[in-house]
Amino acid sequence: MTAEERARRTAEADALCAKAYDEKGGPDTGAALVAVGGYGRGELAPYSDWDVVLVHDDGVEPGDFAVQLWYPLWDVAARLDHAVRSFSEMLEAAGADLRVAVGLLDIRHLAGDPNLTLRLRATMLAHWRRQARQQLPALKRMTFSRHELMGELAHVSVPDVKEAGGGLRDAVALKALVASWLVDVPHGELDRCKTALLDVRDLVQELAGRASDRIAPEMWDGLAERLGLEDARAAQVHVREIGRRMIHLTRLTWRRVDAALERTPAVGPRRPALTPLDDGVALAYGEIVLERGAKPAEDPLLLLRASAEAAERGVVLAPPTAARLAREVAPLPEPWPAEARQLLVRLLASGRGLLLVWETLEETGALARILPEWERIMLLPHASIVHRFTVDRHVVETCIEASHLIRDVARPDVLLLAALLHDIGKGSLTEHSVAGAPIARDVALRVGFDEETADLIAHLVRWHLLLASTATTRDPDDPVTIRQVAETVGSAEALELLTALTEADARATSPKAWSAWRSRLVLDLAGRVQRALDTGSAPSERPPAEVEIPAVVHSGQPYFHVEPLPDGSRVTAIAPDRLGLFADLAATFAFQRTPVRACRAWPQGPYGVTVWDVDDQHLDAAVLRSRFEAISEGRLDAGARLRPGEAHTTLAPSVVVRPEASTQATVLEVRTADRPGILYLVCHALSQLEVAVRSAHVDTLGPQAVDVFYLQEAHAAALTDQRAAEAAHAVRAALTG
Repeated sequence: MTAEERARRTAEADALCAKAYDEKGGPDTGAALVAVGGYGRGELAPYSDWDVVLVHDDGVEPGDFAVQLWYPLWDVAARLDHAVRSFSEMLEAAGADLRVAVGLLDIRHLAGDPNLTLRLRATMLAHWRRQARQQLPALKRMTFSRHELMGELAHVSVPDVKEAGGGLRDAVALKALVASWLVDVPHGELDRCKTALLDVRDLVQELAGRASDRIAPEMWDGLAERLGLEDARAAQVHVREIGRRMIHLTRLTWRRVDAALERTPAVGPRRPALTPLDDGVALAYGEIVLERGAKPAEDPLLLLRASAEAAERGVVLAPPTAARLAREVAPLPEPWPAEARQLLVRLLASGRGLLLVWETLEETGALARILPEWERIMLLPHASIVHRFTVDRHVVETCIEASHLIRDVARPDVLLLAALLHDIGKGSLTEHSVAGAPIARDVALRVGFDEETADLIAHLVRWHLLLASTATTRDPDDPVTIRQVAETVGSAEALELLTALTEADARATSPKAWSAWRSRLVLDLAGRVQRALDTGSAPSERPPAEVEIPAVVHSGQPYFHVEPLPDGSRVTAIAPDRLGLFADLAATFAFQRTPVRACRAWPQGPYGVTVWDVDDQHLDAAVLRSRFEAISEGRLDAGARLRPGEAHTTLAPSVVVRPEASTQATVLEVRTADRPGILYLVCHALSQLEVAVRSAHVDTLGPQAVDVFYLQEAHAAALTDQRAAEAAHAVRAALTG
C-alpha cells in the first residue's frame, strides 16, 4: 500500500500548499507555487522535505506575500524547504548548480498561474537538452563519486536506499539522462525498480521514526514483516536484488552516454556500423554484439568469446546479445575444450572491465551457462561487517585484484580460477573453505583442467585463509608456525599462488584487511615458509636481539622509545623486570586508546624488554612513560578502570589452549568482543599466576578480537597441562568480570 500512501501524502500536501497560496492572496497570473525534487515527482516519504519554490515573472514583484505564504506551511509541513525566485533566477540557478538543474526537471504545478509553470517546465527541459553534452560528464563524475563514497545498495553492509549506488538518486539521474534525448533506458524496468525502492524507503522511515534512508542491521526483520517476506535474509535479498538491477542499469546507461558523447550527431537515421572482432562477435557504438549471420546454436564458445572481448575492451556486452546467447548458445562439452578455458581466463584477467560484463551475465541469466554454481552465493551477505561487499561482488572484486598479480605467478590461470571460486562454499553450515574445496575441484575439472591442476585449485580454496590468519595470530619466530604452514601448503608453487590469492582476497575485502602492517606480516610469513620449503626444514627459533639498556633503566626508571611506521608506530619499552610489568604496559596503551597489533617480551638480565606494534602514528614517549608510572605506582587504578562491565558479559569469551601451535611455549587463543583493556585483563590475570607472556598477537577486524598469547613459566618452559588449564580459567574469569 505504500504507493497509495505516497499518493495520499502528496495530495494532502498539494491541498495544503494550494490553500495557503489562496488564503494569503496569491496572484492568479505572473506567479506560481511549484513543487520540485522528490515532492515534484510525487514521492513524499513519511518524513520527506516539501521542496517548493514561489516563482514569479521578471516583471512581477510578489512583495509581502512571498513572506506570508510560508507561515501556514511551517505549521503543517514536517520539513519545509522553500525559496522565492524570478523566472530568470530559476534559469541562473539551473546553470550554476548541476543538482539544481536535475531537480528542476521535475517541476509540478501547485497553485497560481499554470501557464507560468508550463512555460518554466518547457524552458528547463529545453535548457537541459541544449546543455546536455556539456553537463553530462559532470553528472557522471558526481554519480560515481557518490558510489565510491556510499558504496552500492546491493553490496554494502549498511545500505542507504537513496544515496548508495543503485539507489533512488541513480533513478533520478537516469530520468535526467532520458530527458537529454541522448540515450534511452528500459522504462518498465526502471519504473519497477524505482517504485520498489520508494516502498522500501517509506518502510525504513516508518521503522526509524525519522527522515532516514539507511537500513540499519536491526531493521531487516521489521522490513521483512512489512514486506510480507519470510525473514531478514529474504528482505536483504529483495532489497539488494533491486539495487543490483538499478546499478547495472546505471552503469550500462552511462557507458552508452559515453559512446553517444563520442559520436558526431547523425543527420537522419542510419544503421549502426559493425566492426568485426572475432568469430561471430562485433563492436557497434561501444557495445559488443553478434555479427550478422552469427549462429549461437552452432558455436558453444560464442558466449565466452563475446564476454571476453567486452571485458578486455572495457565496453558493454549488449544485454539483448547476452540474453540471446543465454537462450540459444550451444552447451559446452564437458570437459571444456582448451579454447573455452582460455576464454574464461581472459575474461577473469580483464581487470575492471570484468565488473559490468559479469553483471550483464547475471542479469540476463547467461552466467548460468558458464558457472551454475554462482547461484549459491548470489547476493549472499557476509557475516563480518569488515567486508565492503556481499559475497558475490567480493568474489568479482577478488578476480579484479588477482588480475593485477598474474605476472607474479607462474600459473595465472590457476590463480584466477581460485580467485573466482575461493568463497563458493559460503552459505552452508560447513566452514566455507572446507565446503568450497570439492566444489572448486569439480568446476576445475569441468572447465578442462587436468586432475593435478584441479587438486591444486581445490587446495588453494581450502587454505585461502591460512596465510592471513597465521600471520596475525601466530608467532612467526616459533619454528612450529613455519613448519605447520609449510606442511599445509606443500610446495613452492602452491605457496606462490596462495600468497597472491591472499593479497587479492584481502584487498577486495577492505583497506583494513590489507593494510601496510598486515601485508608485511603475510609477506614475511610467506618468505619464511618459502625458505623452509627450499631447505626442507623449518628454521630454528631466533633468540631475541640484545638491546642496549639505557642509563635511566640502570637507575631503576622506565624507558620508552617511539619509532614511527608508515601505518602506525613501534614502541620499545624497557624497565626493571618484575611480576606484572607486561600487564602494566598493556594498561598504558589501553588508557591511551591505542590499539595494539602485536608485542614481544623477553628478559635481558634484570630488565624486561618489550616491543609493541601499535596502530597510532602520534604517540609521545614522555606521555607513555608518565602514564606507565602512574599505573605502576598505583596512582591510576587499571583494574578498576578497565574491568569489564555488564555490557561486555552478554556473550561469553572463548579461551582455548592450542597445544599444536608450539613446542616451546603454551599458546592461548582468546576470542571476545573488541574493546579497550582486553590485553591488560589477560596479562594481569596471567601475572597473578606468575605466568610470563613471551609474545601476544592481536587481530581485530570488525567487532571481534582474536588475541593469541605465547606463555611460559618464569624459567622459560611451556606450561604443564594443569597450569595451562588454570591460565585459561583465570583469563576467562577476568574477561567476564
